[in-house]
Amino acid sequence: MDDTLKPRLARAKFRAWHRGTREADYMIGGFFDRYHSEWDEAALAWFEALLEEEDVDIMGWALGSLAVPPEYAGEQMIAFRRLDFVRI
Repeated sequence: MDDTLKPRLARAKFRAWHRGTREADYMIGGFFDRYHSEWDEAALAWFEALLEEEDVDIMGWALGSLAVPPEYAGEQMIAFRRLDFVRI
């Protein structure tokens, strides 16, 4: 992992685990914990953009109840939609 990404990853981790609801924390924070070590700058930028979205939308995309916008479609959203990283 690129050391220059560490400050951004720290901010992203905090934001991922402090969403406001336990359900969103587990879903978004769990995804961060599972995948962040594999991310390059582009993948981190995707996640940072995702963090700007409303929890209800993010959770809807993950659960398949809402269509995924084109800017979030791709391999990372496919991994996010698996939800195999959620540990309760």
